[in-house]
Amino acid sequence: QVQLVESGGGLVQAGGSLRLSCASSGRTFSTYTLGWFRQAPGKEREFVAAIGWSTDYADSVKGRFTISRDNAKNTVFLQMNNLSPEDTAVYVCAARFSLSVGSSQGNYKYWGQGTQVTVSS
Repeated sequence: QVQLVESGGGLVQAGGSLRLSCASSGRTFSTYTLGWFRQAPGKEREFVAAIGWSTDYADSVKGRFTISRDNAKNTVFLQMNNLSPEDTAVYVCAARFSLSVGSSQGNYKYWGQGTQVTVSS
């Protein structure tokens, strides 16, 4: 069983930055792909970024968001820069037992509860 706990969300003005963290309880953290997804009000949950052997990003966040991981601390990070109101959403961390990165939600077995990110204009 893998537990994921997100933190770092909050309210920020457009153009600002936030750094999200996701801590995992898994003992084999280094063998997971970790992904970030987000769900805005009234919209479906969508892929944001993932890190395994490599990294992958949604087109909407490329050049602004950076995903990274610290295997020693069982933590994955999402650095978000130049935020816009369109980035407002609940951000959720997910894990899959493979280092092959993917954007499909169905490939992720474990999910956190999410952290709210609100960007004001």
